[in-house]
Amino acid sequence: MLLWSLLVIFAPVSEEADWLTLQAPSVVFEGDSIDLMCQKKKDWRQINTRAYYKDGEELHFSNEVPSFTISHAALSDSGNYHCSLTAGKPFLQKSGDSRSVRIEVQELFPRPVLTVSPFWPIEGSPVTLTCKTQPSPQRSNAQLRFCFFRDGRALGSSWSSSPELRVPAMWSEDSGSYWCQAETVTPRVRKQSLRSQIHAQRVPVSNISLQIWAPRGPVIEGGNLVLLCSVTKGTGNITFSWHREATGTSVGRKTQHSLSAELEVPVVRERDAGRYYCRADNGHDPIQSKVLHIHVRSPVSRPILTLREPGAQVFPGDMVELCCEAQRGSPPILYRFYHENVTLGNISAPSGGRASFNLSLTAEHSGNYSCEADNGLGSQLSDAVSLTVTGTDSYRRDPVTARVLGVLCGGLGFITAALLFYYWSHKRSGGRPATHAARDASRASPQESAHSSSHPDPEELQPEYVNVGPVDVDVVYSRVWIMQPPEDAANTRRTVLENEDSHVIYSDVKETESSEGLGGRTPTRMEQH
Repeated sequence: MLLWSLLVIFAPVSEEADWLTLQAPSVVFEGDSIDLMCQKKKDWRQINTRAYYKDGEELHFSNEVPSFTISHAALSDSGNYHCSLTAGKPFLQKSGDSRSVRIEVQELFPRPVLTVSPFWPIEGSPVTLTCKTQPSPQRSNAQLRFCFFRDGRALGSSWSSSPELRVPAMWSEDSGSYWCQAETVTPRVRKQSLRSQIHAQRVPVSNISLQIWAPRGPVIEGGNLVLLCSVTKGTGNITFSWHREATGTSVGRKTQHSLSAELEVPVVRERDAGRYYCRADNGHDPIQSKVLHIHVRSPVSRPILTLREPGAQVFPGDMVELCCEAQRGSPPILYRFYHENVTLGNISAPSGGRASFNLSLTAEHSGNYSCEADNGLGSQLSDAVSLTVTGTDSYRRDPVTARVLGVLCGGLGFITAALLFYYWSHKRSGGRPATHAARDASRASPQESAHSSSHPDPEELQPEYVNVGPVDVDVVYSRVWIMQPPEDAANTRRTVLENEDSHVIYSDVKETESSEGLGGRTPTRMEQH
């Protein structure tokens, strides 16, 4: 019985004591510190231990530290708090619990919400992400900053004071899981939004076209060429390809986030001319452009001038042909002909090739000749060709006259030989030449001069040889004249002619049209009276 009494006397007292209080802050926001202090009203007893509780669960027990602090309050720290302590001497202790104190931790700012505008973005269109939240009115001075994430990676410049992030163009590969975070610097409280799935909608390509662009207008051989393939609609990565219709093979290919693409040909060749088309594909049905015909024009090459002359030598009055030809160059080609840098004329070749110019020569046409080819892409001048015109017009006629005289001399030589042969044969037979007989007959009738004073003297009855025709013609002949006696002497003359066998010989000597002269035939005509 005595032992039981002692246990009751020395046992600690545990009850809600009005001499014990728990000091705690009345208003707490997220991030604030919560300082708890368990104090007794009377200090006549020495405090031996202290313990702090939240919702009946012990948070801290100590016999040295008089207080307990929650340094960074969270919403989960809300609850009912109280403390307990023991005081007194070892054999005379007293314990007690404070009254409970309700601590409600308030949100510094609500959990952010991520919004997407537009909610169903189309590929290539801009998208705005917004992290919506704001500080509590009681802490309106709290500064917030924001950060956006996609699949665990921060977007933009990481943390920013702006609650919005603008994406200039959203593509299909940008689809994924997005969220945002908001935080205060002092005190540091960070909250994260729920995740949102964003998918960019793809638009098929449409309205494709193929165009050419050249720096100087037409496509010129040796220059550069750009083939532009474009579509009016289409999203995502678009693959453009260029094809030659003749073979169907691809001559270029590009994939990019754009509604158009360029294929550059730095050095165009004439063989690059032809029909082309392009295709576009962004994962949906590919489309093909219309066929475009590309013409490649080539500048003219240096022309070659040739002179086509009638012979080894040319004379005034000759016709010479000037032929100018550029081996390469797109038509039409304009040719100009020059003599000593003076323009003679020009001729156009609509289909290309060569052109000729005919020139009637004079003595002044000796000198250098050249030609120029021009097709609008630049002109080229040929090398000079020299031409010498020999002599004058009279110099050219002298050889003709010489050939005519040669033919004439040959004909007269033949006639002379025939006369000599005839004279010789008659002399051997006792006869006389016809001319002598005629002369004797005229002398034998001196009375004939009395009939008419208009008749010539007997000397005029001798043969007369006259060359008829100008020297510069192709027909030269001689005439032999014998004067007839008066009518009353007809019997006498007839007798003389019958007895003497007189002959009159004359000839026409003509040069044939052949330029060989001596090679032509010389007709000879002989008549007997």
